[in-house]
Amino acid sequence: MKSWHKLLAAGCLALPLLLSACGSADEASGNKTENSASSESDPNRSTSSQSEVKSVQTVNGEIEIPAHPLRIVAEEYLGSLIPLEVIPVGAPGLTLNNVYFKEALKGVADTGDYGKMNLERILDLNPDLILSANNDNYAQLSKIAPTVVVPWGNLKNAHEELTYFGELLDKREKAAAWLQSYDERIAAARARVEQAIPAEASFSILEVTDKSIFVYGDNFGRGGQPVYQALGRKAPEKVAAEIMEKQWAEISAEKLPDYAGDYLVITSNNLTLEDLRQDPMWGTLPAIKNGQVYVWKEERSWYYDPVAVLSQTEELAAWLAPAV
Repeated sequence: MKSWHKLLAAGCLALPLLLSACGSADEASGNKTENSASSESDPNRSTSSQSEVKSVQTVNGEIEIPAHPLRIVAEEYLGSLIPLEVIPVGAPGLTLNNVYFKEALKGVADTGDYGKMNLERILDLNPDLILSANNDNYAQLSKIAPTVVVPWGNLKNAHEELTYFGELLDKREKAAAWLQSYDERIAAARARVEQAIPAEASFSILEVTDKSIFVYGDNFGRGGQPVYQALGRKAPEKVAAEIMEKQWAEISAEKLPDYAGDYLVITSNNLTLEDLRQDPMWGTLPAIKNGQVYVWKEERSWYYDPVAVLSQTEELAAWLAPAV
């Protein structure tokens, strides 16, 4: 999982927007969503869905895909399918463990390690559509089924992702309804924070490992989307000038004060706020001294799909404005 620094970048039942999706996944025998469970006993059922096709423009040119795919392998963008009530037949193990919706994915096959797809497993699933963000895999995947590649970063936020996949999968109404509720909840969280935190307060998104410190922008996980996009908070000058375009960078401990804002959102699997206070380097930062730090584990911060961003935004708003 540590390779995610260079590769990219509670649970579903707690989210009212996803109750129908979770319920559908739990009722595998009488599935109400457009997923694999209803066709799993007949792996060749997907052939009937391909009688009707449509052409779509992709980074690999115009391709034909099923108009109503039944067996999708989501090598990426699983979190954009869940709001559309589309459950795939397979996805990488890392995305299946997404704490924000993993309860909706019981019975979905593991297609291998993230970034190291298992072609045999994907082939066995007999998909009629594959979604990916890595064009390096296109030649292999497209031999199995029509493959739509949407490179990471092409879709900048929840609206772009849900609108795109709503169009692709003919789920426009579901996408619009989910986004309306998303916008209402994001607006409520943002208003709550604006009442409690001065507009000029700066925020930094950091990750601390055993050997390294990383700083992140507004579209690479670790809390950047909820803080900078959803809540509309500003970054320190150094981050805004250097990080927002490339989205992440490794920094030395000596440079940390240059990138540390008034508030810190830190991903660490080992450190606590007390550890940071006792550390001779971290303890000198104003945010640490003032207790304006949120520390969470990678399992909660790494994901930045629409579902995760919504939950993270409300989680961070509760921290920043607990009594508002």
